[in-house]
Amino acid sequence: MRKHIPWTGVLVLLLACTFGCAGTTEKKIRPSEEIIFYPPFPQRPRLQFLTSITQEKDLGVQRSAFDEFLLGKEISQKTIGKPYDIGTTKGKIFILDKAANQLIFIDLKAKNFDYLKASGQGALDKPAGIWVGADGAKYIADFGRKQVVAFDPDNDYLNAFGSDGIFGKPVDVAVHQNQIYVCDMEKNQVMVLDKTSGELLKTFGEPGQKDGQLWKPTHLFVDHQGHIFVNDAFNFRVQEFDGNGNFIKAFGKLGDTPGSFARPKGLAVSRDGHIYVVDAAFENVQIFDEPSEKLLLFFGGQGDVGPGDLYLPCAISIDYENVEYFTEYADPNFQLKYLVYVGNLFGDRKVNVYGFGDWIGTVAAEKTENGEKSPQDQ
Repeated sequence: MRKHIPWTGVLVLLLACTFGCAGTTEKKIRPSEEIIFYPPFPQRPRLQFLTSITQEKDLGVQRSAFDEFLLGKEISQKTIGKPYDIGTTKGKIFILDKAANQLIFIDLKAKNFDYLKASGQGALDKPAGIWVGADGAKYIADFGRKQVVAFDPDNDYLNAFGSDGIFGKPVDVAVHQNQIYVCDMEKNQVMVLDKTSGELLKTFGEPGQKDGQLWKPTHLFVDHQGHIFVNDAFNFRVQEFDGNGNFIKAFGKLGDTPGSFARPKGLAVSRDGHIYVVDAAFENVQIFDEPSEKLLLFFGGQGDVGPGDLYLPCAISIDYENVEYFTEYADPNFQLKYLVYVGNLFGDRKVNVYGFGDWIGTVAAEKTENGEKSPQDQ
C-alpha cells in the first residue's frame, strides 16, 4: 500500500481567495463526475479538469462501421507508459515515455500517436527532459548518453551536445535565445551551452543548502525574461536565477502543509507569472505567484480514484497553442486561457489535461466583512 503525506490546515477554499471573489452560480452545473473545478464552488473557479490521454482512442477518433468490421473496434494499441516530461508545439504534444525510453508525439489534428524513429547518432538511451522550441525543434536531455540530443521540426537528427563528456547526469534542458540550459543532477549545477557551437559558456550552482547552491536538482524552466527556475529537489525548494546565473530568490521547504514540498518534480511558469510545481508525494500541483512567492492554489488528488486525480505525477507543461482542441470539454461558462498537462507515472490516466481560465457566468452576491452584500460579479 502506498503511503501519503497528509495535508493539514487550510485547504482550497482559503487559498482560492487570492484568485477572486466567492459566490454561487445561477446556472445549474452538470454532475460532479462530469465537471471538476479548482477551487470548487462556491469559490470562483480558475482551473477545470478537461480530460485525460492514455491511448489513441482517448483523442476521440472513431472508425466507420466498415473499418470496425475489418479491423475490430479497438482503435490502436499505442499507449503512454510513464510520461516523464512533456513538451508542446502547435497541433502536437510530445511525451518522453520512461517506460519505453522513447519520444511519443500526439497529433491533435490527425488524432493519432506516433514515435520518434531515431537511430544511429539520434538514438535515445535514457531520455529524461525535453524542451520544444517555437520552431518545433526538440532538445532532449539523455542521461544514458550523457548528452543533449537535438532534432529539427521534422524530427530528423540535428546535433548532440556534450560529446566531450562535460555532463554528469543531464536530466532536464531548456533553450532561450542562443543558449541551452542543462540541469545536471550529478554535478548539482546548471550548465549553459552555446546553441550553435555547443561550447560550454558557464555553469552555476554547487553542492549545498545555501542560496544559489543545489542538491540533486531534477527540473528547470526558463521564462520569457530568461530567468531560470530550478527544482532544487533535495533542498525541497525552487530557486530562481537571472540569465547570468545570479541567485534571485528561493521558496519552499520540507513539510506537509500547503506551500511546502515533500517530493518536488516538474515545474513550469506561465506568461502571467504563475509558477506550477508538481509534488509526487502530495500527488498535487501547487501554483505560486512569482513576484510574491505566495501560494495561490493547488489541484489534483491522491491516487487514481477519479478524474482530475494524480498518481505519482512527474511531468508538467503549459500550452497556449492548442486550446482549440480542448474547448469542447470546457464548461460553457468557463473561458479557457491556456492548457496545463500533468503526467502520471502510474494509474489509468497517464496525461491529465486541465484548462486555466476565467469563470464568466453570473455569480451570486458575496457578503462583505460587515455582513452587507456586494454587487453581483459578472
